[in-house]
Amino acid sequence: MKTTPPLFTITTISLLIFLSLLTPSLSQTCNKNDEKVLFQIKKALGNPYLLASWQKTLDCCQWYNVECDLNTSRIISLTIFQGNISGQIPKQVGDLPFLQTLVFRKLTNLTGEIPIAITKLTQLKTLRLSWTNLSGPVPSFLSQLTNLNFLDLSFNDLTGSIPSELSKLTNLGALHLDRNKLTGVIPDSFGTFTGNVPDLYLSHNHLTGTVPKSLGYLNFTVIDFSRNNLTGDLNMFFGSNKTIQIVDFSRNSFMFNLTDVVFPSSLTSLDLNHNKIFGSLPTMLTGLNLQYLNVSYNRLCGQIPQGGDLQSFTTYEYFHNRCLCGSPLPACT
Repeated sequence: MKTTPPLFTITTISLLIFLSLLTPSLSQTCNKNDEKVLFQIKKALGNPYLLASWQKTLDCCQWYNVECDLNTSRIISLTIFQGNISGQIPKQVGDLPFLQTLVFRKLTNLTGEIPIAITKLTQLKTLRLSWTNLSGPVPSFLSQLTNLNFLDLSFNDLTGSIPSELSKLTNLGALHLDRNKLTGVIPDSFGTFTGNVPDLYLSHNHLTGTVPKSLGYLNFTVIDFSRNNLTGDLNMFFGSNKTIQIVDFSRNSFMFNLTDVVFPSSLTSLDLNHNKIFGSLPTMLTGLNLQYLNVSYNRLCGQIPQGGDLQSFTTYEYFHNRCLCGSPLPACT
């Protein structure tokens, strides 16, 4: 025999159905101050199609290119990537006080200098302004963003010298200044990073002078100084107590004796091509797990040590040296 459901059950079901109809409005959690700022940013960028989802009819936490904190509903990430956007980085980005990630990337019509308003983003951890046409200097005021753990300003038109103040970023895990038009020397202060020792990417610039010996006091993991006009010795980066894994010093004017260099067991990639390095290849290279090696276009002599991974590379990685010989090059005579 069928029984009639209790009145309170019917009421409860009706209430749940009613609430489900209200779900869209109940999910409108976007902070109104953040929403206002985002609309200002959109306007400053000329209302581009990339930001078409930024509409009043949709909660801003649901917009593309932004992310809200699940607990506070404040904007914590603004990522504008690969779109037809012209103009400059809007100063209004500094009015998103809870921002942790700021990305303007692969926007070839983005021009101008890096705005000082970014220094208001005291919680910023990731700053990526890359593959744009930003110009002007690398601002020293970026050192005020003490929570940064990733700074990428690569593939731009930045000029001038590298500010020594960047060494104050004690939480930095990686610093990308590569593919710009930077001049001058590598700051001596880069040997005074405390806390994290960042991976350093300074390639494809116009840097000159010798690499500061102070950098040898630190244990780097990745260094890329390739395609500059740097000179001098690089011995300070190597040694049995070092932890360096990937180094690219190619296409500079480094000049030093490679014979007695002690490479750490951690080393997996070594690129020294197109320099003025002399001496012979150390036998200890045969004991390393090398995934990449290139010593071509130097002034090396003697037999290539036999064993390990050294014969897995082609003649291309060894040729154009003064008198280097042995497999994979022709036999020594």
